[in-house]
Amino acid sequence: MENRLNRFRIIADGKKFKKVFDLNDPKPKGLPNGMIKNDELEQIEVGNSFNLGGKRFFVLPCSLQEYIMEYMHRKTQIIYPKEAGYILLNLDIFPGKKVGEAGTGSGALTTILSRAVGEKGEVHTFERRSDFAEIIQRNLEACREYDNTVYYNKPLQEFEFSPEFDAFFLDMKYPWEVLFKVDAALKPGGRLGLLLPPTNQVTRIISTLQASGYFINEISEIFRRGYKLNAERFRPEDVMTGHTGYLVFASKLINSKE
Repeated sequence: MENRLNRFRIIADGKKFKKVFDLNDPKPKGLPNGMIKNDELEQIEVGNSFNLGGKRFFVLPCSLQEYIMEYMHRKTQIIYPKEAGYILLNLDIFPGKKVGEAGTGSGALTTILSRAVGEKGEVHTFERRSDFAEIIQRNLEACREYDNTVYYNKPLQEFEFSPEFDAFFLDMKYPWEVLFKVDAALKPGGRLGLLLPPTNQVTRIISTLQASGYFINEISEIFRRGYKLNAERFRPEDVMTGHTGYLVFASKLINSKE
């Protein structure tokens, strides 16, 4: 297994400053108290620290969450880590699974799915917008650990499927328009997940799923609140990420409309 994130480092001061740097970029790295040369940073072991301008900085490994939130190039709102883990559990995704995704966006969830299904699994991701192609391929190349992902720069409606997918996830404006394709792709009992930002999309997808032979397992919204790292005045951050989207999870039924 190749961990492509090894080329990235986090530099943090343990207070407010925290930034991801790419060691493949030879330029000096700008910090609040000055600059550190790239070759100097390469020589500092992760978990160690250094002093610059009278201030101590820590060098840490970069996780997939930190890469996605702090560094990944994006053109759209991404699936946040607070939703991503819940999606993996509800879609029952683990090594060896075959998973579909429509609405690749910038590829954040794609990389998470790729890691979850492992070397023997498959991720097939579909994005109709051609202007997203370059950024998707760049992001996948930067942090994908397995050669298990196929990216299609075409609408889902243009493909013919057989029921061989274990799960499918939709992050798109009009998911009801492609539900017949997802239905053809999913195995009996296969799991479907959707991210829907506004309530009117949720109410429409409820009736569409019920009429299309799906059992709706759950509709949820997830919040995350961070806290200030100050033992003397421990309290929540002043600003938090509020609503990002409603999560809908369903299972494909057999002969449910008879």
